[in-house]
Amino acid sequence: MDEQTERPLLLKEAGFNFSLAILLYLVVSSVALMIAGAVIGAGASQSDLYKYFSYLFPQLCFGAASLIYFRRKKGISPREVYSPCKWYYIVIALLLAFGLFSLSWLNQLFVEQLAKLGYVPSGMRADEAGDLIDPVPTLTGWNLLPAILVIALLPALFEETLFRGIQVRSMQRQGWGLAAVVLISGALFSLFHGNPEQTLYQFACGCAYALLASRSGSVFPTMVAHFANNAAILALGSAGYGDIPAEAQLPVYLTAGIVLVGVLVFLVFFAKGGAQGKGVRGGKTYFLYAAIGIAVCAALWIFSLVTGFLQ
Repeated sequence: MDEQTERPLLLKEAGFNFSLAILLYLVVSSVALMIAGAVIGAGASQSDLYKYFSYLFPQLCFGAASLIYFRRKKGISPREVYSPCKWYYIVIALLLAFGLFSLSWLNQLFVEQLAKLGYVPSGMRADEAGDLIDPVPTLTGWNLLPAILVIALLPALFEETLFRGIQVRSMQRQGWGLAAVVLISGALFSLFHGNPEQTLYQFACGCAYALLASRSGSVFPTMVAHFANNAAILALGSAGYGDIPAEAQLPVYLTAGIVLVGVLVFLVFFAKGGAQGKGVRGGKTYFLYAAIGIAVCAALWIFSLVTGFLQ
């Protein structure tokens, strides 16, 4: 396959892969959760089993979409996605995971602004019985282990393969500029989560992970960063903290902010790998094939936002 044929095909396959992953996630998860709700019965959405299913099925769909992509053999190969990287990028990944804690205030500020407009944060919503709805399963004791598996490990494997492996690597191979790769893939990652309250934070995480994947040339560092980030949040919840304890927030956020700035400076100005092109070559082709997935994610995001205002 010559380069002129390969490059447009890369973007078609990547865009199609994104749309397929989102459609599988929407259809399979909806059907599976509907069946689970009927089997569990009254109050199903508050049961741990139902909550685990809500986290598990999207990841299985992303894994299936990635497997279909690799079996088609028309885009990025598994060897390129799971290529080795220099050891220090794993250290950078751990530092990045810690540094991203400094952006927790971004969530809080954004939610506060939404609340002033009448939006009810998810943590303050109640079911028909008046009980607060908690989307996270029980985390106390040994319950933390299955939570880490389903909510931390599986997303680190499957979301990183989809977003930073297939999507980012395809954009790089097409010759997109580093800024375009980071910002567009970060926006897709944030939009996919469909949570208005975490839009800015997820966008920041998506951009940071894309930058790390671009510079390291591998998804392994972003898998480590993604897992560490989710696992730390779950561990805090298991310890009885919805967030970092109030008395520790200032020193932790300040230290994490310094670390985050240092990591970003290194990745932007000193790391040598990554996209060296300019602009968004063939962007129309990519967005044409990714349009269905983007539209579905946007619809789910809007639905979630409207639901918050109607509580």
